[in-house]
Amino acid sequence: MRRFEGKTIIVTGSGRAKGLGQAILQRFADEGANCVVSDLGKPAEHMGASDIGTTDEMEAIAEELRGRGAKVATIACDVRDGAACDRLIAEATGAFGGVDILVNNAGIGYIMKPLLDTSDSEWDAVIGVNLTGAFHCTRAAARAMIERGKGGRIINIASQAAKSGFPHMAPYTSSKHGMIGLTRSNAIELGAHGITVNAVCPNHVTTGLGAKQNDYFSKLLGFDSVEAYLDNMKRKNPMGRPGLGSDTAAACAWLASDDAFYVTGEALNVSGGEEMH
Repeated sequence: MRRFEGKTIIVTGSGRAKGLGQAILQRFADEGANCVVSDLGKPAEHMGASDIGTTDEMEAIAEELRGRGAKVATIACDVRDGAACDRLIAEATGAFGGVDILVNNAGIGYIMKPLLDTSDSEWDAVIGVNLTGAFHCTRAAARAMIERGKGGRIINIASQAAKSGFPHMAPYTSSKHGMIGLTRSNAIELGAHGITVNAVCPNHVTTGLGAKQNDYFSKLLGFDSVEAYLDNMKRKNPMGRPGLGSDTAAACAWLASDDAFYVTGEALNVSGGEEMH
């Protein structure tokens, strides 16, 4: 299918190999979309080189997408900065004539520690990227979509942690719960402009970030190894496995398609039945 021929998608936090952002862009590239790879580009406080997509990594992902036949631009953006998010939308519009789909995927999920040991700066970093960043990018994209007058799709990558609490992840869980509120509020305001706003809530996916979570929680929960922890994860899931990046990408493709034109304000679980509310 080429459902997104001529459409342009921006995915924030998409500059790391084997990440959710790359999986989403691959799906849309295969369906004809122009793709904008966006990530921080360079390290910052609490965001080391192994935690973010560098400029070189962004370009490597762009080249892979071009190999799939897509037109691609790479635009570095610190989503905590509202002006930078405005520039992201403006540069994408300059490259491709407009933005049709925004996926707010940028997130910090690697800060894992007890509540009592969590610093103010760690809290600020997680909330700043995960929630404030989604606000900044949504506001910028919505302004451009309204001005263009062709509607649009905004998809927030939330988490199972948007529905349930998890230990040692107070900032992350709070940010993802907040993202659902942002989704619902924005859906009400933007529906009149033909813009839908939805969230996707994946369960655990073993990306680079997911691998760090595997290591941390296998030790926290007393498993002998990461493999034993993953085996337990499989057993408790009705579908018998953790999530894949392609599962989240498929949900995004449906929400961005014409088939979902009347779906907005939803927080869609993509968890193999692990999360049902």
